[in-house]
Amino acid sequence: MRAGPGGPAGAGRGGRDVRDARDRDRDSAGRPKNARPRDGLGRPLARGASGEPTMPDDLGMEPGDAVQLAQRLIDEGRPFHAHEVFEAVWKSGPADQRELWQGLAQVAVGLTHAMRGNSRGAVSLLRRGSAAVEGYRARDGYCADGPAGAMPAGIDAAGIVGAATRLADQIDAGGLASLTDADLRPRLTRPTRAG
Repeated sequence: MRAGPGGPAGAGRGGRDVRDARDRDRDSAGRPKNARPRDGLGRPLARGASGEPTMPDDLGMEPGDAVQLAQRLIDEGRPFHAHEVFEAVWKSGPADQRELWQGLAQVAVGLTHAMRGNSRGAVSLLRRGSAAVEGYRARDGYCADGPAGAMPAGIDAAGIVGAATRLADQIDAGGLASLTDADLRPRLTRPTRAG
């Protein structure tokens, strides 16, 4: 291990252990990977601790299935894991949809920050994600009242933009204490009407 700033080899600021980049966990292709277990909100735990199951790095899902899984994870209070689902679709999906999936991942991370108690991070990511989803919606001409199938996977972009914006405004005005569980579980698709 190399010496950290102001300390012996392996010691970083404040005496923290600093791992050399060569010591990082790597996948079979040599790409960096964090194999540490994580809690329900995605925070890394100590090696060897038991944590929440995470999404596999090579998660491959159809967009509709991904949205259903992400909604279930959000409803369970696990938005970090929903972000991982959106990230997988963003990385493997069509290039012209990346802005949408990236925006959805950012909204999920904003929810994660809110649940972790980080109001600044929550507001920032909710606004950034909302802007990306709105940018995709505006670029491709989807209107708020269009058919449910107009957006990929039936995503309610206008509803998500509205919910993320309202949530960010609410945090700005009243802090995290003003939030309810329902505020942190936005709907990703429009409810289907019974025939």
